[in-house]
Amino acid sequence: MTEEHDVDGLEMPLVDAMETQRSVRRLRTDAVDDDTILRVIELATKAPTSGGEQRWEFVVVRDPDVKHQLARLNRQAWSVYRRLRAGAGRRHDAATSAEIAEAVQWQADHFEEVPVVVVACLHGRSPVLAPPVLASRWYGSAYPAVQNLLLAARAVGLGATLTTLPLWSTTLARRTLGLPSKVTPVAVIPMGWPEDGYGPRARKPVADVVHLDRYGCRPFR
Repeated sequence: MTEEHDVDGLEMPLVDAMETQRSVRRLRTDAVDDDTILRVIELATKAPTSGGEQRWEFVVVRDPDVKHQLARLNRQAWSVYRRLRAGAGRRHDAATSAEIAEAVQWQADHFEEVPVVVVACLHGRSPVLAPPVLASRWYGSAYPAVQNLLLAARAVGLGATLTTLPLWSTTLARRTLGLPSKVTPVAVIPMGWPEDGYGPRARKPVADVVHLDRYGCRPFR
């Protein structure tokens, strides 16, 4: 456990959780108790949801066989994505890119050892052929809850990250999790106690990413 572990009080100021939240992929194998997991999922369900429909479900994965199947899907997708990244050429932030790739590789290699994996799902089928506005509305029913979950995990000292790599085939992911045909997995969140600490990531100055009224108008720079 860490000094920041506070599942009962969750007293960390929201701004502190936001400013120090990061994708934590290197996790210890120490168990995470059910009360902690249920509490962060409970906080996830407090997020706004499209039309108030609450169409999400959460699958908490502890079974080694299920984790192994998710790990296989994750490694298959990462193997392809890693080659695509390499073929895209050198980025100006190559050091950061290499650091992230190393962490993702570590997670792929140790996926089965993660204490718990939370899979966020939505009732219905992904509207892949629908206009973007409908697709955004559909996924928007889940991602505020996922962000709540990530912030709650940070507040209690858990490491977590959002990934969709194990979902490259929703058919195989659905089969792995025993999901009904009309329940779709939309996000995978491996969780556990972090090997390393937290801390703010380098981010662009806010004035560089804010436009006023029209794109390209940046009076706050």
